Amino acid sequence: MNSPEIKQFIRKNSHLFWYIPEDKKEDISQELLVETILNYGDMDAVRQLIRLMGIKILSKLFAGIQGRKKLNYYPEIYHFLSLLIKKYEFSNI
Repeated sequence: MNSPEIKQFIRKNSHLFWYIPEDKKEDISQELLVETILNYGDMDAVRQLIRLMGIKILSKLFAGIQGRKKLNYYPEIYHFLSLLIKKYEFSNI
């Protein structure tokens, strides 16, 4: 279940989830939220997502990206996320 802050963030970026029915948008998975924002959101949305979720959760989600899921990310976005996590993952402990 998404927190009220995450739900508000999803509503703010609703246009990026155009293919999901309105009544289901707030209940999307964290994996889909991260994938969509990183691939299609602007830099402000990416920053806000990182603030809302935290680098630990992003690291955990990133560790689970394999096979077809990895192909859902643009290569440059996947590379950016890997660099970001390597740099900040342990600084927020």
